[in-house]
Amino acid sequence: MREGGCGCGEVRYQVEGDPVFVNNCHCRLCQQQTGSTSVVNAFFEAERVTLLQGELKDHAVTAGSGGQHVIQRCAKCGAALWSIYPRLGRLGAGVRVGTLDDPGAFRPDAVIFTESRMPWVALPEGIPAFETVYNQFEVLPPERVARLEKLIERRKAGEG
Repeated sequence: MREGGCGCGEVRYQVEGDPVFVNNCHCRLCQQQTGSTSVVNAFFEAERVTLLQGELKDHAVTAGSGGQHVIQRCAKCGAALWSIYPRLGRLGAGVRVGTLDDPGAFRPDAVIFTESRMPWVALPEGIPAFETVYNQFEVLPPERVARLEKLIERRKAGEG
């Protein structure tokens, strides 16, 4: 179990186990939505993310796919805690790694949308980098691919 929270301390949450995958995204949407150079999201099955205290507020924005991307923020301070993306719906949560008590706990599996990165941002050694998206089925280990496939199957069946 790992815990995290917002900047004002109102919201606390925990995540169970390891994420399905972790992306460091440099797309323009992530830059605009965070006001930073990129965002690191660790994607978990929603049932592995538990709100311990506080209240969240949903903010809907358009994802790169054109679908609805919901950012769940602390209702008090507005810090983004996790995102719900169209591909997995409410079955998955992209936890903002920077909100974890130990933000270095999860290393990205990939750096994505490097075509949009700031020209002075250096890419980390040893982490695959892609100009846009990547095929997670080619990068992730088999046990995490299986978890992702289960989520996709559930989503196709109408869940989330």
